[in-house]
Amino acid sequence: MEFLTDEKLVIVGAAGMIGSNMAQTAAMMRLTPNICLFDTYAPGLEGVVEELRHCGFSGINFTYTSDVAEAFNGAKYIVSSGGAARKAGMTREDLLRGNSEIAEQLGKDIKAYCPDVRHVVVVFNPADITGLVTLIYSGLKPSQVSTLAALDSTRLRSELAQYFRIPADEIVNSRTYGGHGEQMAVFASTTTVAGQPLSEIIGTQALPEKEWEQMKQRVIQGGKNIIELRGRSSFQSPAYLSIEMVAAAMGGKPFPWPVGTYVSNGTYNHIMMAMETTLDKNGVTMHPVDGTPEERKELDQSYHHLCKLRDEVISLGIIPPISEWSSINPNLK
Repeated sequence: MEFLTDEKLVIVGAAGMIGSNMAQTAAMMRLTPNICLFDTYAPGLEGVVEELRHCGFSGINFTYTSDVAEAFNGAKYIVSSGGAARKAGMTREDLLRGNSEIAEQLGKDIKAYCPDVRHVVVVFNPADITGLVTLIYSGLKPSQVSTLAALDSTRLRSELAQYFRIPADEIVNSRTYGGHGEQMAVFASTTTVAGQPLSEIIGTQALPEKEWEQMKQRVIQGGKNIIELRGRSSFQSPAYLSIEMVAAAMGGKPFPWPVGTYVSNGTYNHIMMAMETTLDKNGVTMHPVDGTPEERKELDQSYHHLCKLRDEVISLGIIPPISEWSSINPNLK
C-alpha cells in the first residue's frame, strides 16, 4: 500500500501515551514514510521509537529529536498532544494556564521553524483554548489549525448504540458542538437511530426524557469515566481520531466528525469551538449549525463559557486583547 504523501509529519508529545499511539496509528494508516517524533523527555522518546522500529513497519523512516528546530524544520503537518495530562478530579479547564503557555510556545515555534506548514491539529486540553492560542501565535490561517472535538460526538454515538443495543454504524450524524469541556452542547436533532430521528424517540417509552438527560451527562463526563475506569486519561480514542484528521488534511477521506475551528461570524466571535465542519486537503470549512431553540441555547451557553476561559487567558497575559490579535496574526481580522 502506498502512502498518502511523502511530506513530513511531526508528532509533538510523542513520548506520551497519546503521542506514541498517534505515531503507531499514522504508520498503520500509511500516511507518510516521513514521521518525526518530538518530545522534551528524551529517554521516553527514544523508547517509543525503538518500539515502533521493532514493529517492522515497511518503508517508514522514524526520526526523533528533543530539539524543536530540528523537529519542525520542513514539517508540513503537525499534531500535538504535548500538554499536561488530565488527572483524576481535574476538569479540562483546570489545565488552562500551564497548557495555554505550552500552546503559546507551540505557535511561536511553528512561526519560527515551519511557517509553510499545511495543517496543525491540537489535541491537548482545554483544546478549544490551546488551539486558539496556537493559532494566534502561529500566524497561520484559521483553516489550517483544528482541534480535536470529535471525541464528544463519538461518545454520544457509543452511548446511543449501547442503549439501543445496535451496531454503532446505525447511529448516524451524532453531534456535539461548542466547547470540548463540561459545557458542551449535545444535540439530538441531527441524529438518526436505525433510520429514525432521535428527536422523535426521546420522550417515548423507547427513550424517556430522564434517560436522555442522563445519557447527555455521561457523554459530557466521558473523559472522567475513562479516568475512573483505567486510572488515566483517554489515549487510544484521541490518538486515532486526531490521526484521521491529519489523514484528511493530507488528502485522504474527508473527516466525518466536527472539529474545533476558529469562529468569528457575528454570532460567535473570536473563539475556537466545535462546529459542523468539513476537514479535507483544503483545511477546515465551516457549515451552519441547525438545531432546536433549546439546542441553540445550549450552544450559546457553551460559547459564553469559552469566552470566559479566553478572557481569563487574556487576563493572565498569555494572549493579548482581541484588538491586538491581528498585529500578531494578520489572518485574524
